[in-house]
Amino acid sequence: MALPSSSSFAYEFTYDVFLSFKGSDTCHGFTGNLYKALHDSGIRTFIDDDELQKGEEITPALEEAIKQSRIAIVVLSKDYASSSFCLDELSNIIDCVKAKGRLVWPVFYDVDPSHVRKQEGTYGEAMVMHEKRFMDNMDRLQKWKTALKQVANLSGWHFKLVFAMVP
Repeated sequence: MALPSSSSFAYEFTYDVFLSFKGSDTCHGFTGNLYKALHDSGIRTFIDDDELQKGEEITPALEEAIKQSRIAIVVLSKDYASSSFCLDELSNIIDCVKAKGRLVWPVFYDVDPSHVRKQEGTYGEAMVMHEKRFMDNMDRLQKWKTALKQVANLSGWHFKLVFAMVP
């Protein structure tokens, strides 16, 4: 029995990679460079622009882009959790992992994975803010907390910013 060619699987996905990130943290630096490197290598990569993040909730078009991506790379930066939009996006990504077996690769960008997992530091501060703002939607808050724990438990890349003082 012959195995199907790899090209026969290509129709299932619109994108190879979906990038999830907090725009103001990494868009013009790390994530922008990552997108360029992936794109220049011929990897079909979805990156949303700031215009898509104007609303409070994730759009159906963005949900579809997540579903139609083979892999999600989540850039967990210092202020990622301060965005309800990013947290909704992450929840959708985790749902695709469970339901469709998608892959998620976290990038801990100047963030300790244990702070993400335990919601400490800026992640804890963000969740306290969200609890006040969304106290009438505890299911949504719990989904975000669970998604953060799950993504932080995955093996990923760690980037620490180091600034050297030059005399």
